[in-house]
Amino acid sequence: MRGPNHNETQGPSAAAEHGYRSGASAARESELIARIAKGDRRAFEELYNLYHRRLARFLTRLTRRYDVAEEVINDTFWIVWKKAGDFRGESQPSTWILGIAYRRARNAFRSAARTGSSENLDALLDPPTTDEPMRAEELRDWLLQALEQLPVEQRLAVELCYELGYSCEEISAIMGCPVNTVKTRLFHARAKLQKLLPILGGSAPPAETRGGK
Repeated sequence: MRGPNHNETQGPSAAAEHGYRSGASAARESELIARIAKGDRRAFEELYNLYHRRLARFLTRLTRRYDVAEEVINDTFWIVWKKAGDFRGESQPSTWILGIAYRRARNAFRSAARTGSSENLDALLDPPTTDEPMRAEELRDWLLQALEQLPVEQRLAVELCYELGYSCEEISAIMGCPVNTVKTRLFHARAKLQKLLPILGGSAPPAETRGGK
């Protein structure tokens, strides 16, 4: 069985992200970060505009709380502004920025869960009637609900791999963990999603046919 790094797992968003990470784009972004380190606000604005949409797409697939997503984006760019001088070009600019966003998102999601401000998923699980044809937006809604029920590290790994098209090696750099840990998180996330999606679609198997694990 082939792993998650092959092209067939990557949709249009992943292909677009790969384009963003091309050599020319990376060189331009590295130049912008160097200018930001010297306090260049125009360079900061350009980098912000380059990444805001990407980060918003990434984060809003992980939470329906747009205020939380925007807070994470703002925190990420505040750190980019303050820490630009620490970027040494040892990784792609996108890997460095996504690493910051990952840590801020992980903290924000955990904080929301602790304070009880995260959404009540039970209230969202209103499956469509079985005689209605499946619509693309329903499938996307079920997928979002399923992702929200994964542990935050698994959720973020899935999005980085399948939505943004990062390799396991790149994700390990973003998450600051070994490659094998990334692969394990993806494996468990896929297994949980396979179980959750039929339930959210209203086609769960009878209870006696489902395992207890």
